[in-house]
Amino acid sequence: MNTHNERVVIVGAGIVGCSLADELTARGLRDVTVLEQGPLLAPGGSTSHAPGLVFRTSPSKTLTDFATYTVEKFSSLEVDGLSCFNPVGGLEIATSEERWADLHRKAGLAASWGVRGELLGPAQCAELWPLLDPDRILGGFHTPDDGLARALLASRAQMERATAHGARFLDRHTVTAIEREGGRVTAVVTDRGTFPADIVVSAAGFWGPLIGAMAGVPVPLQPLAHQYARTGPLPELAGVNDPRTEASKPILRFQDRDLYFREHTDRIGIGSYAHRPLPVDPARLPAYDEAPVMPSSLPFTAEDFAPSWADSVELLPALGASQVEEGFNGVFSFTPDGMPVIGESREVRGFWLAEAVWVTHSAGVARAVAEWMTDGRPGMDVHECDLYRFEDAQRSPAYVAERGARNFVEVYDVIHPLQPMEQPRPLRVSPFHVRQRELGGYFLEAAGWERPHWYEANAPLAESIDLPPRDAWSARYWSPIAAAEARATRERVALYDMTPLNRLTVTGPGALDFLQHMTTNQLAKKPGAVAYTLLLDEAGGIRSDLTVARLSERHFQVGANGGLDLDWLLRHASEGGTSRSKTGGVHIADITPGTCCIGVWGPLARDLVQPLTRDDFSHEAFGYFKARRTYIGHVPVTAMRLSYVGELGWELYTTADMGLRLWDTLWEAGQRHGVIAAGRSAFNSLRLEKGYRAWGHDMTTEHDPYEAGVGFAVRMDKGDFVGRAALEGRGPETAARRLTCLTLDDPAAVVMGKEPVYADGVPAGYVTSASYGYTIGRTVAYAWLPAAAAVPGTPVHIEYFGEKVPATVAAEPLFDPRMERIRR
Repeated sequence: MNTHNERVVIVGAGIVGCSLADELTARGLRDVTVLEQGPLLAPGGSTSHAPGLVFRTSPSKTLTDFATYTVEKFSSLEVDGLSCFNPVGGLEIATSEERWADLHRKAGLAASWGVRGELLGPAQCAELWPLLDPDRILGGFHTPDDGLARALLASRAQMERATAHGARFLDRHTVTAIEREGGRVTAVVTDRGTFPADIVVSAAGFWGPLIGAMAGVPVPLQPLAHQYARTGPLPELAGVNDPRTEASKPILRFQDRDLYFREHTDRIGIGSYAHRPLPVDPARLPAYDEAPVMPSSLPFTAEDFAPSWADSVELLPALGASQVEEGFNGVFSFTPDGMPVIGESREVRGFWLAEAVWVTHSAGVARAVAEWMTDGRPGMDVHECDLYRFEDAQRSPAYVAERGARNFVEVYDVIHPLQPMEQPRPLRVSPFHVRQRELGGYFLEAAGWERPHWYEANAPLAESIDLPPRDAWSARYWSPIAAAEARATRERVALYDMTPLNRLTVTGPGALDFLQHMTTNQLAKKPGAVAYTLLLDEAGGIRSDLTVARLSERHFQVGANGGLDLDWLLRHASEGGTSRSKTGGVHIADITPGTCCIGVWGPLARDLVQPLTRDDFSHEAFGYFKARRTYIGHVPVTAMRLSYVGELGWELYTTADMGLRLWDTLWEAGQRHGVIAAGRSAFNSLRLEKGYRAWGHDMTTEHDPYEAGVGFAVRMDKGDFVGRAALEGRGPETAARRLTCLTLDDPAAVVMGKEPVYADGVPAGYVTSASYGYTIGRTVAYAWLPAAAAVPGTPVHIEYFGEKVPATVAAEPLFDPRMERIRR
């Protein structure tokens, strides 16, 4: 992708716009214009009032990587001899056992992502923060390399560097329209003139939805107000801090009360998330010159802050002699999942988003977007931030507002990895939902779908199963019923609702050539063949894994991982054409909402299904990785002989209107075979025993197929395909790291994912997926490790809540390595 001669207009000169201009010009772009409605340097958006906290550790590796780069870059920038980053460190304290346990988990995340950190006792915390009452706390987590970003100085430093490279920054230019022609942006219109553009980037912060609307691109972002107050001068801080650097103590987070604290020379700044959500309509905010302070600074609501002040005084008794002297409600951005929104619109080419980005992640996001624009891909995995991660059902203004507000409420909560938001639910349900509820389905939620994780109807089956006790954390959103469902799948037959997995059709005279070019495996097979294949980016990174069934000469059904796959295929289908879904004889459609799927798996699957159809479902007539259209009772289905659990069986697809009839037909016929309904908890255990990967967890664009152990899906001799050139010379023997199977030595031990893995006593990698393997009788974990440590038999340790749990590298797959059960 050559953007060096293109005209780039960035809307917004906050920290993100300035960072992006600097990153783009550093990569050789010269025609870069940054438009700002307010005055430069402090234009009145979130950057202008941001307290500058940078805590890097997050459950998201992507966010941690963004923040790490932000620290590195800002530490290298100076303005008037003052660094743009003050490395005072960070200190998160616990006043409850739940939080203290969570800080142990957070220390593990830090080790996984390469962040230096240490757990401290109360006295050590008080040494770092003498105003703390050590009797109030159980301990803390100290990250010495975190600190305070000087957002306005960093904006200025990057603006000056970008300007030196040819960029121009224009203030007092209010954007009034985005002009488009032929599905592309052509110009940005302001109240002071029109600016022709080949690329427009919305870095407008909480004004992002307004800019997006001008381009016809919905931006899933909810602005909310957040309280920040400053105390009066404190005698304890008199003469302690240099007024230029303001702070010397770590940023203090009191998450049990939704509070954080930082020094402002001899005062304390207090931020609170404890109050009710205060949603803001950006269209109703005043212009800079009409605002009492600035547009992002709303009047302080003292009544909302009163409980937080009491909590602050309790933690820091010295505050009792002071009071809140000033405060404001500052506006900033939340999304339905709390992540940034970045990437180029497919509907309006050339229109990019860099929105919902906090100062913490600003430089990291800017680098990723700049790489994406100039190189065609970011240098790191950003799928969690991609605009197209949201399904249509998650894009309604009501959903964005409700989930955005909930993310504000939960920003400092202890969130379990499986914990769903409670509202709005249910949003998306399969046709089988009524039956699942009758069976006592326990539902969690993903991508808006209600997904049963186990069924209370199977509780009697669990009574005879002896399982080791679980700790409280791993026992949340888990039930021993999952063990019974896994056993029934291995011994009899079970029905799994696979409806939430996305289904696409690729049809037309160019369908085969298109899919051959887009994917890694050989798809030029007779109708009725199914292939497991990969989507790669140009650098050979794994964008997704797919199952592709050739149903006829010109009709393929694709099992995908989500909206990002649809977006990727549509973009490539539209290149060189005028229609994004019909070009070169290719038509791509998302059929997920109108269809459904039941996985029928287990050694008795054929006994259940064969009497319901007149077609031959024997192994000889209907082999593994084959597909056919048939009828199950009265229901027309597309049957695919696939199994993600390592057992004999089929995926049965039909239209949504026939789904309930399909379920009832299978259920009734299965009673004589002991059929059960089984949920995602058993499913995940079974797939890990079989060594099947989950894209987005086990592998991403940061990994190539050989590292991830899916090189078998690459056919270098089939002709050219996206990413092929990058794989030249690579193979399993060249992989410096590997996705590795581990088993925990103690049959009672459990880990859950993202924990650090230690080899020879030092952090060497991290867990991607984990589950108790009910068939093998111990926990199975997959982890990224250096190739030298990924040798079967190698002893390692996994850190779980501060405890080093012994584990051993195992040869995979653990279950049925000869594939005998699945091919009978």
